[in-house]
Amino acid sequence: MAGPPKKRQKRDDKPDTQMPQKKFYRQRAHANPFSDHDLVYPTCPEEMDWSQHYPAFTATIPAGVPKDDPITTTDWDDHYLHPRITQDVEVADIGCGFGGLLFALAPRMPQTLLLGLEIRTAVTEFVQEKAKALRIQQDIASREGKEQDLVPGQYQNLSCLRANTMKFLPNLFQRGQLSKIFLCFPDPHFKARKHKARIVSAALNSEYAFVLRPGGKVYTITDVEDLHVWMVDRFEGHAGFERVGEEEVEGDVCVGVMRGETEEGKKVERNGGRKFVAVFRRVADPDWV
Repeated sequence: MAGPPKKRQKRDDKPDTQMPQKKFYRQRAHANPFSDHDLVYPTCPEEMDWSQHYPAFTATIPAGVPKDDPITTTDWDDHYLHPRITQDVEVADIGCGFGGLLFALAPRMPQTLLLGLEIRTAVTEFVQEKAKALRIQQDIASREGKEQDLVPGQYQNLSCLRANTMKFLPNLFQRGQLSKIFLCFPDPHFKARKHKARIVSAALNSEYAFVLRPGGKVYTITDVEDLHVWMVDRFEGHAGFERVGEEEVEGDVCVGVMRGETEEGKKVERNGGRKFVAVFRRVADPDWV
C-alpha cells in the first residue's frame, strides 16, 4: 500500500491561486554560508535577467539602450529586442525567511522593486509561490471588478532569489543601486569560532556600502543583545556609515513594519522577548575616493 504523498508532491498539486502552506516548506533553520550550495550567479550585475522576477516591470527594449532612454521600440527589428526590466531593484531583504517583511512592505512601496535573498531552497520556493499566488488573486479580483479586494501594487514589485550574499552580493547589484538593506533577526552564531559567519562584519559592511547609494540605510533588528552590540560596533566603526538618531528611527515606517511583520518578530512578541533595533545611513564618499 502506498504511503502518504511526499511534501514535494503536495506542493506541486497546489492550485496556482492557493496560498502555500509553511508546513510543506520546512527546512533547517540554518545553512552554512561557506558551503558551495550549487548556486549559479551572473559574473556581473549587467548579466542578471530580472525580467522573470518582475514581469509587470519589464519591457521589450533594444540591447544596449539605457532604461531611462525615451525611445520607442516600434522602429526596431524584433531580432534586436530583448525583455528587460524598466527600473532597478532598490530594496534588499537579506535572509528574508518566509518573506513577512517583503509582503508587508510591497503594498506600502508599490513602485519600488523589493528583493528577498534567502539561502535555503525550500524557504525561497515558499516566498516565490506566495508572491505568484497573490499576483494571480489580485488579477482575478481586478477582472471581476472587486476593487475593494485589491492591494496597491498587486505584489508585482517583490520577488525572492536563492542566494548567498556573503559571497556574491556585488554580482547582483551595481554600485549605489540600493536605497535600503534589511538584516532582520540574522543568525547570532553564538560561539566565538562561528562569529566569522555573522552577516555583519568589517568586510561585509564594505560590500553593503558599495551597493548602497549615499543616504541609503541599513536596517538591523535582533532579539539577541550581544549580536545587537556587535552589529552596532561594526557599523559605527566603518567609515561608510553613521548611526541614525532615535527620533528618526521611531518615525520611520519601515522600522515599524520590521518590528511587527516578520515571522521572527511575531515570535519574539509572543514570547515576551525584547527587540533591539539600529539603523545606519550610508554617508557620501569623500571627493578623493
